[in-house]
Formats: sequence, structure tokens, C-alpha cells
Amino acid sequence: MHRIAMDPSPPCFRGYGTRFVLLCVLVPLVLVSLLLLSVDSNGPTPWFSSFSFSLPLHHGGGGGAHKEKDLESQRGFGAQVSFDRSGHAADVSAPPVAAPSPAQGPVSPLHLAPLSSPLAPVSDFTAKHIERKSYDSDLVSPIDNMATLLFERNTTEDVMPLPRGRRTRYTKLQRLELGLGRARAAIKKAFRNAGNRTALPDKDYVPQGPLYRNAYAFHRSYLEMERLFKVYVYEEGEPPLFHDGPCRSIYSSEGRFINSLEMDSRYRTRNPDLAHVFFLPFSVAKMVKFIYKPESFDISPIKKTIADYIDVVAERHPYWNRSLGADHFMLSCHDWGPHSSKAVPHLYGNSIRVLCNANTSEGFDPSKDVSLPEINIKTDVMADMMGGPSASRRPILAFFAGGDHGPVRPLLLEAWKDKDPDVQVHEYLPKGVSYYDTMRKSKYCLCPSGYEVASPRIVEAIYLGCVPVTINDHYVLPFSDVLDWKAFSVQVSVVDIPNIKKILMGISPTQYIRLQRRGAMVQRHFVVNSPPRRFDVFHMILHSIWLRRLNIRMHRPQLKSAALHQK
Repeated sequence: MHRIAMDPSPPCFRGYGTRFVLLCVLVPLVLVSLLLLSVDSNGPTPWFSSFSFSLPLHHGGGGGAHKEKDLESQRGFGAQVSFDRSGHAADVSAPPVAAPSPAQGPVSPLHLAPLSSPLAPVSDFTAKHIERKSYDSDLVSPIDNMATLLFERNTTEDVMPLPRGRRTRYTKLQRLELGLGRARAAIKKAFRNAGNRTALPDKDYVPQGPLYRNAYAFHRSYLEMERLFKVYVYEEGEPPLFHDGPCRSIYSSEGRFINSLEMDSRYRTRNPDLAHVFFLPFSVAKMVKFIYKPESFDISPIKKTIADYIDVVAERHPYWNRSLGADHFMLSCHDWGPHSSKAVPHLYGNSIRVLCNANTSEGFDPSKDVSLPEINIKTDVMADMMGGPSASRRPILAFFAGGDHGPVRPLLLEAWKDKDPDVQVHEYLPKGVSYYDTMRKSKYCLCPSGYEVASPRIVEAIYLGCVPVTINDHYVLPFSDVLDWKAFSVQVSVVDIPNIKKILMGISPTQYIRLQRRGAMVQRHFVVNSPPRRFDVFHMILHSIWLRRLNIRMHRPQLKSAALHQK
């Protein structure tokens, strides 16, 4: 047999001599190099310096807790970015700090890029950053409009995808951020065009009317959440302190959410690389029950348990260190939830804290934290807690019954306890009088703060058709970035407690009927269903977390080579 000789040259050059090939390739390169060297009058410039490179982002596996200490983080906590009275942003920045271990003490404020400057595309960055929009709570409150959380920033990332040829180089984190960018753009468009659009189609429910700050944008945001949002629940830990919570008590919001999320198949993902947020499934209420020593007032065992848990999570997974906890969230309805979160500085300062005790005077930050409705569930039969007569069949003007504790209730009891048949205020109900039946007979239900600013009476009043009257200071009402609470409730400051009757009598019958009817309409957002249903309290909590995640952008800072080129 004759052996066939194979031409080793590439197919496009076969038939040409080696010298010819070298001349065709090398001569043009030399000419181009000489041309580039002659362009800069100040001296020769390397030809490669005019190009930028995108390096792949390496995701560590189950590396150590301090494996990514060099990664930087940006967030908006405190007053890194403030707003003047014209609504313009002013940057007050501090230098970035390295990622410390979860056990370290408080850290200095992290740098936040100015809101007025556009962000570079995600793939132009090489090390991970986060940034969060902040605000001055005395001037521009985020609960005034959902847009305050998301859309003060005009970014090219939200609307301009990168060239098609580079998409294959996206990391998993970049793909998540690009998806969130598209969602931001869609919701932002909905805000701008809310008055010129017909309602979005929905087979279950279409948000409409004055209940919402922007019904059309909320609906668009909710649909984007359903399409995109994924939550990873860390599997570390054992019940009852983890993956469990009280389901029949004043803290039932805590247990019901944990159990519903554990059973969920739509939003929960088993693949952490697909998750937009990470849930830390510990229960402060269960820790108080099982590891707190009664009457010791020492919660250090609770804080140590939380710190140890986050140490384990950070040791086994790369996600906590990747963002310094900014895309993680905890949930607690216990009074000590906010204080317990101080066990880990990044949990307190960076993470999304879903809290019943949403007290801005104690560190609650509405731009990153979520107000959790406090619901006192004593039975699985919700029908016993729902419904009430019409406005004309409610002879009592206002009603309250509850213990004398906290800073607000003593003032209410001192001013109104057993003094006026129209404003029935009791520390203890008379024998034979039903608490829920009395609420059903009342036009307004007084909801003062107790040990914490939240009160289960707010949701109870909504359930029973009684217009809630919130009496507190520094309390961020649940879902107030979406719902307009003034449309279905009355807010009374603590200093106006002696004027409660005058305030309520000043509301016309027509306006009262509007408040009550809107309260009946908003019920669906506070109902606890098993299994959860669309737009119920479980999904509204998720939507609040979704908004805070949209308010965070994790991206990659520019390459060192680009900085060298600028020099």
C-alpha cells in the first residue's frame, strides 16, 4: 500500500509555500506596529494598550470563610448618599474596605458610587462589588414611592446588552445581574407609562385603584418576580432552631413564612448559582424558647448561635463572602430580632432583615430592610378571624383592649381607659365580652405600639372590617413601598393621643365608608393561606424582598490594565 503524505499546513494555506505564508502574515504585522509607534508624539505606545480585556470571574467551591477577603463591597447604609430638598443626589463617600470575617466588629461605611454617574456594563468588571441606593430618611422616604428604591439611577446596564459575540463569556453572576437589569428596565418603563397603559392581563387579580401607590408598576414588578425570582435556602442547621418557627402564636408570621418557603417549588431553588437571594433559616423565636434563660435578659447565647451559623455558611459556601451578606436575608417577628442581628456586623448593616419590629429609631433601614406584618394566628381556620358587618352596623366609634406595656400604651390608657363609651379603651376586657366581636362592632380599631412598634391588631382590624388606627412613631408599615396606607387606615402620632376622638369624629361618613371598603379590598395581601396563593401575605413578603434585591447591583470593578492604560 502507498502511504499518502498529509500536508501539515492549515487548509486555507495549502498549496502555498512556507516563505509566502510568512511574508503575508509577518509583513503586515510589522507595518501596523510601526504605524502605532509613530502615533504618540510623547513617546512610543505599546500597541496592546488600546485594548481592554475581560477576565473570567472564578467562583470558589466550598472554600474557607476568608478565601475572598480581598473582594470589595459597596452599599448605601446611613448617609453615604443623601438627597437635597430638590431631590438631587449628593455623594458622600468613604474608602472601600476589605471583607472581614463574620466575627469581626463593626466596619466603616462602604463606598457607594454617585447616583448621577452611569454604571459600566457588567462584563467590563473583574472583581465583585455591590452597591445599594441610599437616601436621607428626613427628606426623601423610600416608602413614598416604590420608584425611590429602584429608579433614581439611569444605567446603561438596564437597557443595553453587550455585543452578541461576548455573551458566551458571561459568568453565572453576570447572567443573574443582566436578568435583574432587564426587570428593572421593565418596571421603570411601567412607572413612566402607568397613566397611558391598560391593565396587564391576569387571570387571578389585577391591582387597581387608590390602594396602591402605583398599581400598574406594582403589577409589572409582581409579574417580573414570578418570572425570574429565585431563593436559595441554606440547608445547614436542624430544627427546632433552624428550618422551623412558631405557627400558632403572636410570632406566627415567622414560622408560617419559613415553612411555606421550605415547601415552595416555584421560588425556591436547590441550585445556589441560580439564586438571587439566600435565606438564613434561623428562628429567633425558637431560640428564645430553647436556649434563652428566662428572666436573665441575656441574649448572648442567641447572638452566638447566629454568629456560629453564619461562620459555618461562610466556610462552606462562597456566597456570603461574595457580597458581604448583601444578597442574604433573615426573618424574625420576635422583639429581639433586630438586636440579635447585631451578632454579625454585615448581617445588621448589609443583609436584608425582614422584621416585625420595623423601628427606624433602632436601626431599621427601609431601603434595605423589610417590614413584616405581625399576625397572631391561634387556629388554622382563618374563617373565624375574617369578616364583619357593614359600616351602619358598627355602633362603637373606637376600641382597644390590651396590656399596659411599652412607651405608647400607658399614654393611651391614661387618656382614655374606661372614660368614654364612644372610645372604649380597656386594659382587660370585662368578663363575657368577646374581643373579636367587639372589633366587629367598632368603626375604628386603635393599634398602639407595645414593647415593639408593630401590633397584631393592625392585621386583625383589616381581617374584621375595622379601620385600623396606628398609634406609633418610627414605625414603617408593612408593604408601604407598594400600598398607600392612608387610603385604608388612619395614622395618629403619639402626641395626638388626647385628640383621638376629635380626629376620628372629623372623618366624614363618606370618607369612613371609603376607608372600610378599601380595607376589605386590601385583605388579600394580608391573608395567610396554606398553601400560599398569589398576592397573599407570603407573596407580598417575597415581593418586598424582591424589591430590595433589585436595589442591589453586584458588578465587577475595572481591570488593573485599564487603570495602567489611563496613566
